[in-house]
Amino acid sequence: MKIIAAIATGALTMASPANAAPRPAVQHYGNPTLNGQALPFSEAVRVGDVLYLSGQLGRGPDGKLPEGIEAQTRQTLDNIGATLKLAGLTHADIFHCTAMLADMKLWPDFNKAYVTYFPEGKRPARSAFGTSGLALGALIELECQAYAGKK
Repeated sequence: MKIIAAIATGALTMASPANAAPRPAVQHYGNPTLNGQALPFSEAVRVGDVLYLSGQLGRGPDGKLPEGIEAQTRQTLDNIGATLKLAGLTHADIFHCTAMLADMKLWPDFNKAYVTYFPEGKRPARSAFGTSGLALGALIELECQAYAGKK
């Protein structure tokens, strides 16, 4: 009867670790740069249980874009993986992506690389469109959202 009374009065609260600090409502991850200059956005922002990733290009560790759509797609998804890791997540947590292609004729080759990052039957929802140009002359830009709640 005491439990029912506690629930009814709101006295019962969810247990949480004693020393756990409350998580901020909005968390920012990563400080991207280009040629040593800070870019005006975060790599990702977590709001509640969703991590919103900024659009990613396929720039490699040397800052350059590899040749071809398949190589750029792989590097883009590797870059996304590195950003996800900052928030303790993986590609498996992605539930939606928006693909922007410099040329829609590249769609089949983009998909060849893209599908290797997600298991059959568990691929994110996706939107795509062609553009008249992407930053730095990239062939692909991907923007994703990932579930960052409890697993």
